[in-house]
Amino acid sequence: MGWEHYRQFNPNQTHYDLAALNPASLITQNVDGLHRAAGSDPVLELHGSLYQVVCLNCGRVWSRDWMQEQLAGFNPGFMTSATVAGGDVEINPDGDVELNEVTGFRIPDCPVCHGILKPDVVYFGEQVRPQVAAAAAQAVEDAESVLVLGSSLAVHSALRLVRMASREQKPIVVVTDGPTRADDLATVRVVGRVAPFVAGWRAELMGG
Repeated sequence: MGWEHYRQFNPNQTHYDLAALNPASLITQNVDGLHRAAGSDPVLELHGSLYQVVCLNCGRVWSRDWMQEQLAGFNPGFMTSATVAGGDVEINPDGDVELNEVTGFRIPDCPVCHGILKPDVVYFGEQVRPQVAAAAAQAVEDAESVLVLGSSLAVHSALRLVRMASREQKPIVVVTDGPTRADDLATVRVVGRVAPFVAGWRAELMGG
């Protein structure tokens, strides 16, 4: 129900500023694909992407747009007949919509092995894929310093990367407008909004 709305989200100026600054590695906890859309490359999506679905059996990945086409074909008329909890369509930041009734709703299987498909994101209680965790650790190992933008680091998968940098005595800059779990590890701690910080950084380094 929420996908067509969600997929219309566009990068903001901070996404574009980061893409222009082109850090050696960009590791994000976001699953919205907006860093890629803004032109950042490479991007390591620590918790996956809502723009993909993955088979829990064979591990093959499919596009979310493909999944939407399959869902529409399996459930003709659902979008117009479905009732929403509370009466109005309220789309959560992650694209979820709470429905009253889903009895009879059909979900396609993996077209290769008939396994179960799910959004290719790490839900609470799940583990980051080993290859992604290893790539993130290698990025920190290769980095001269680490900059944390807008994350409270409440999730261990991200916090462990900052702790790794701290153990290796690398400079750590943390920029958020609230407390984080790595405040005591920061070489520089900036309490403020991410957007003006990144805009100022870009202006200083790139002259505009």
